[in-house]
Amino acid sequence: MNIQTGFVRIRPTLLLLTVGIVAALPVSVVLAGKSDHVEARELLRRGEIVPLAQVLEVVAHRVPGDVIEVELERDDGVWEYKVKVLTATGRVRKLTLDARNGAVLKIKDD
Repeated sequence: MNIQTGFVRIRPTLLLLTVGIVAALPVSVVLAGKSDHVEARELLRRGEIVPLAQVLEVVAHRVPGDVIEVELERDDGVWEYKVKVLTATGRVRKLTLDARNGAVLKIKDD
């Protein structure tokens, strides 16, 4: 089940609120899987993931546009941010970043 709020799709799964950064942004961050926001905050506190603000800076430099979705997922034991960006031409691009350091792992059309 998804809740529509303007153009942002919020999945009621679990929202990752990284130190209040998300509050002012028109984007939802979804922690995929069975974990919850408590675990995400703990990962951030322990330095296992970088803050969302850092990820969004990298994304803005690599693929300009409007961020429409951000997910934090664990893939083969590695935390990754998956960010969807709507470009000025109407194309949706999906970036996968290493959540430990914010490095871009791949960019593809969605």
